[in-house]
Amino acid sequence: MRVKIRARYEDKVLKPLNELGLKEGEEVEIEIKKRVSDKTFGLISLNHGEIEKIIEDTEYGSR
Repeated sequence: MRVKIRARYEDKVLKPLNELGLKEGEEVEIEIKKRVSDKTFGLISLNHGEIEKIIEDTEYGSR
């Protein structure tokens, strides 16, 4: 069985955001892929200066 789900990481535990359909004690294999931020939605409508400002804020704000 192969299922793709979304989960949230809280208190050092991955918490599924939907039902998994698993039996208690059943073992699974997990592949982790970070979700792309929703903040990129609508970038296509921004002008060059706005895009440069977002890139600058992101690069320096995460340090």
